[in-house]
Amino acid sequence: MPKITNDWLNVIGEEFTKDYYQNLRRFLYREYQTQTIYPKADDIFNAFHFTPYSKVKVLILGQDPYHNENQAMGLSFAVSPQQKQLPPSLVNIYKELHDDLGCRIPNNGWLKKWADQGVLMLNAVLTVRAHLAFSHQKKGWENFTDAVIKAVNEIDRPVVHILWGKPAQAKQALINNPRHLILCAAHPSPLSAARGFFGSRPFSKTNQFLQANGVEPIDWQIEDI
Repeated sequence: MPKITNDWLNVIGEEFTKDYYQNLRRFLYREYQTQTIYPKADDIFNAFHFTPYSKVKVLILGQDPYHNENQAMGLSFAVSPQQKQLPPSLVNIYKELHDDLGCRIPNNGWLKKWADQGVLMLNAVLTVRAHLAFSHQKKGWENFTDAVIKAVNEIDRPVVHILWGKPAQAKQALINNPRHLILCAAHPSPLSAARGFFGSRPFSKTNQFLQANGVEPIDWQIEDI
């Protein structure tokens, strides 16, 4: 796994020295040697590479990476640029984005444009076995990403936390900064999107909050490739 080299090291670098992380690292080494694991090892920390700590405006929290080929690339809900068939959850995110802000639905799921603007696209678990959802749960990633959420909570400026689905909403206990905004809704999965995700308007609410606090809003429009 490539190391994080930007300012995230100042706030979560200690995690890499802890026993749980050393155990996780050994587990992942075996997994990558013997199984097909997503994302590629070089992409595991892309959320941190693309969105430095000092630039975070929004945290979007997912569960674990997509587990099919050419999908997971280190950003929650995003897929690789070469993947033309979008996962159902991302399709629903684009539908809500269209209904909320009128954005065109693009021909790809490469969400790096969001990350480059300060949207930290974090999964609670950062790796998964091919075709086995949740297969790397309770191996140590949750300790690491909880530390990340706590670090974002410490940011002394307006930040929006977007929590979709019950597992993400359970992380509210880690978020108590009065300068921050928490937006909760159902998960965008087809199994739950109609039960509160559609119509939740997270994108416009995020921008309204940022602008009201003197922060540049996010340009949510993803361009065609």
